[in-house]
Amino acid sequence: MIHWSLGLLIWMFLVTAVVAVASILTFRSWRRFAKTARGKPGKSLLRTGPDTPLDALFNPLEALRPGQNGLLGLFDPREAFAARTFSAQQAGRSLDLIYYIWRTDMTGWLLVADLLAAADRGVRVRLLLDDVNVQGFDPAFLALNQHPQIEVRLFNPTRNRGHALRRGLEMLLGLARFNRRMHCKAWIADGRLAIVGGRNIGDTYFGAVGQGGRNSIDADLMVVGPAVAELETHFDLLWNHGLVLPILALWPKFRINMTRFRSRLARRLAAPRPLDFRTQVLDAPDSNTVLSTGLRWTDTVRILHDPVSKAYGLRDAPWMSETVAAVLAEARQEVRLVTPYFVPGSTGMLPLLALAARGVRVSLLTNGLSSTDMILVHGAYRRYRWPLLAAGVQIHEFAPPADLNRGRDVLHAKIFLIDGRRAIIGSLNLDLRSANMNTEMGVLFEEPEIIAELTRIIDLSSTPERAYALSIQGRALRFAVSRPGLPAQMGFEPEVPPLRRVISWVFGRLPIHSYL
Repeated sequence: MIHWSLGLLIWMFLVTAVVAVASILTFRSWRRFAKTARGKPGKSLLRTGPDTPLDALFNPLEALRPGQNGLLGLFDPREAFAARTFSAQQAGRSLDLIYYIWRTDMTGWLLVADLLAAADRGVRVRLLLDDVNVQGFDPAFLALNQHPQIEVRLFNPTRNRGHALRRGLEMLLGLARFNRRMHCKAWIADGRLAIVGGRNIGDTYFGAVGQGGRNSIDADLMVVGPAVAELETHFDLLWNHGLVLPILALWPKFRINMTRFRSRLARRLAAPRPLDFRTQVLDAPDSNTVLSTGLRWTDTVRILHDPVSKAYGLRDAPWMSETVAAVLAEARQEVRLVTPYFVPGSTGMLPLLALAARGVRVSLLTNGLSSTDMILVHGAYRRYRWPLLAAGVQIHEFAPPADLNRGRDVLHAKIFLIDGRRAIIGSLNLDLRSANMNTEMGVLFEEPEIIAELTRIIDLSSTPERAYALSIQGRALRFAVSRPGLPAQMGFEPEVPPLRRVISWVFGRLPIHSYL
């Protein structure tokens, strides 16, 4: 028995050593490849030459309010799509875009067509995507990259493309590197306007899902004014980052017939569904009205973002989660948190408990188990409910009724309201992945009308018809439910099959919370 145990230990040690050596060699190989494959340094274009349509639109508005920034809340999904497509159509100089996800579905292809049309007019297009969601869709972005005015780069990509087994092995051996993702979302047009928030590119984010799909409830902020230049600077830092590689470096021999690609794209967009969607969404007097009407001007805008060194795990500047925590700590009366995924760890949990202890009203709106698209994350979140409720924090779990033609909508917005006068909108979730591994971005601002609109949205999303209110009764967790055929109070997650609850419970006890 002793000999068997010793032999097992030796084999475990050898396997661990082999994996460790293979991981080191894989990382060194990737670094050598990356050094030779990096693209040329790029920089945002200066505002030179003739005015573009966006220059002509915003120059007089900014001249009337020197030093201020104009803000427009993009909370309606179709307005968010319209702002992007109109700004692409009006761009005359540059489009600089960062996205964690760009799906090749209906709205994804519509916006691809807008990028191509802008590039055909001579607009320089830079598209920076996180690699984790590009795999399998490389040909579409490689085709875009073949346009002389468009360059596509990928953040932290794997070298192995189109081969699942080799890619999986590369990811496994390089797990520490692969876990660091670029979660930012920004759309910058001509250096004159920027759209920042939690919304990726895809049908679910623009209220355009088809039969059986479900929409993601999200929030963006359009920014006009001096703050856009800061976003451009941060874009350049990410674009030139050591973990960012041109997509063509991963497919050096790839070529596509652009005439055929354009023909296929045109056929896609000529189908009834995209034609109807575009007609409905873009049914406005003109693009200038959409982009400028409703702008609220303020001198209290601050761009928040992680330092690019965070992608290497370095702390040479405060990380965004720390900056947000400092802002929340300044609250005097109320903090309202909206996050689809809530796994704060002890470092994120203790400040919230401290706020509640000194009398600040703290409320949390997050996804319920019946609506979440991340059952593993919900399993980890479960353990935080009891201490929060015990400290007096209000918790609502978003779970609107399922539509007759769609599934239940999912919360994807990341919104933080402080004392009813300051707000943060961005990409940062209140989870350990956003705090410690992903690079994030957002906007801190004060503007009464937009904050009033956010307050109404949160209030509506927290009503009994759209969310469960949680409480503690004795030693039991209770869910207040307003659904036909269900009791008003339930002791377990409502509208969820038993197996889903079991899976959530099991995953909540695994030591993987820092990766969620």
